[in-house]
Amino acid sequence: MLLVATPPLVDPNFDRTVVLLLEHSPLGAVGVVLNRPGEAAVEDALPGWERLAADPGRVFVGGPVAGDAAIALGSARRPDPGSGWEAVVGPVGTIDLHRDPLDVLDDIAAVRIFAGYAGWGAGQLETELEAGAWIVAPALPEDVLGPADDLWRRVLRRQGGRIAWLANAPEDPSVN
Repeated sequence: MLLVATPPLVDPNFDRTVVLLLEHSPLGAVGVVLNRPGEAAVEDALPGWERLAADPGRVFVGGPVAGDAAIALGSARRPDPGSGWEAVVGPVGTIDLHRDPLDVLDDIAAVRIFAGYAGWGAGQLETELEAGAWIVAPALPEDVLGPADDLWRRVLRRQGGRIAWLANAPEDPSVN
């Protein structure tokens, strides 16, 4: 599932973000921000993985927690590409970055690397959902590895109805 930030979410870490929820339990939740490309090139941060890096070949800012930790999501060429890959949405799953990139070259079509993650403690995400800070939407594989620009608007628009209207919200409501 995706968490789509509602405007205006006051936390600058999540303003107009789309978060792919990777885990949710009574203990909390973990996800990665899909639409925040960072400055670092994949080849500089994780040499060898650039061969598989989806455009734009940058390490994305996955969230404000543990910015020195890396999470990789990749698209499998076949349903079960072997150990080190765990399904998340369709052919997209997490990839063990301790593996040699050459070992997964035939099994993985594209990879996106995230530095850090978004994390919520027990009950925190539920409180934010009740307050209307997030819209929960189904994730599509192209949300994860496709173009990051305008992802927030695209996801909102495909929800239809009143939720789709939010895609037209100005960045600064005072200038509306």
